[in-house]
Amino acid sequence: MPPQTTNFSSEFPDFTSQSSSVYTPQPNTFDELVAPDGSIRPHWQDFLKDFSNLDAPQRRRVHETATRLLKDDGVTYLAGKNGQQTNRPWQLDLFPVVISQEEWQLLEQGLIQRARLLNHILSDLYGPQQLLKNGALPAAVVFGNPQFLQPCHGVPVPGGTHLHFLAFDVARAPDGQWWVLRDRTEAPTGAGFALENRIIVSRALPDLFDDTHVQRLSSFFQSFNEHFLQFSQREDPLAVVLSPGPQNATYFEHAYLGRYLGYPVVEGSDLTVRDDRLFLKTVDGLKPVDLVLRRIYSDLCDPLELSTESSLGIPGLLQAVRAGHVTIGNALGSGLVDSEVLLSFLPALCQFFFSEGLRIPSVATWWCGQPNERAYVL
Repeated sequence: MPPQTTNFSSEFPDFTSQSSSVYTPQPNTFDELVAPDGSIRPHWQDFLKDFSNLDAPQRRRVHETATRLLKDDGVTYLAGKNGQQTNRPWQLDLFPVVISQEEWQLLEQGLIQRARLLNHILSDLYGPQQLLKNGALPAAVVFGNPQFLQPCHGVPVPGGTHLHFLAFDVARAPDGQWWVLRDRTEAPTGAGFALENRIIVSRALPDLFDDTHVQRLSSFFQSFNEHFLQFSQREDPLAVVLSPGPQNATYFEHAYLGRYLGYPVVEGSDLTVRDDRLFLKTVDGLKPVDLVLRRIYSDLCDPLELSTESSLGIPGLLQAVRAGHVTIGNALGSGLVDSEVLLSFLPALCQFFFSEGLRIPSVATWWCGQPNERAYVL
């Protein structure tokens, strides 16, 4: 769903003056904008100074410009259910959440730790399964999870890297502490929309955007591309974005990422497996595919070995992976650590692998398969 938007073009108070006269934070709750002493937090000041210099007609023009740019770029999402989905225009809130560089670095370090932890868990559960043998994880947590794909057990993963592209839902507690609400490892969305949002804001508010020294997003996509391409054995690899197709709610992002990264956006019917190798069908014949950035859930990717009811996948894909001829990001079966049931075990698993605690805690979670936790919840 798109963000809830503010009325950007309406009258806006002058936050550069004493904030208490125009805005009163809620008591006993962390406020993003205002410090406990009532002053504007330092990392907000440049933005608010420039923003307050815009009068109502100027803000209205900025809002209209952003709306037009989104329409021109065709930014939409599918909404609805039961076959009644319709394309709706993406709504962009031009008023941002500003995070200081220091705090962003803390978030970055915590999420990097978390990504490494999730990758270690996947490597173990689809490999030696020491976590099950030593009781660090109950067997029911793994084998009772429909996203544990038994055919993927023992399948080699190049470099031991299961997770190439992932996302996290985070939120603040009332005391200002960041918490992770959800790990998204299957087919995480949002990066393409974030990039489009950033581009629109930079065009609608170019001076304000430059003056506030916003950290750029392009380096992230460049780093990802360099990282992903290194997993190919060929000098000139072909990487593709595997999408369910235009009927998917976030197809715009699939197309946007493909265009930005230079990867063809394909559907399962565009690909075929021959002699344990994956190929793209083209008018010039079959072209070998080395890398797949998938936007399809793992169990739908191969109707031969995974879900036989899937019409979105490629028969024989898992065997091509098993033979070492194609790398998939994220690796098939990565949705196993996408489950909230794992959250309650992450602190202990972090100690197990890294001998340290989680830098960013998970939201409080209890797995009721354990007697004490079940008694507490019930």
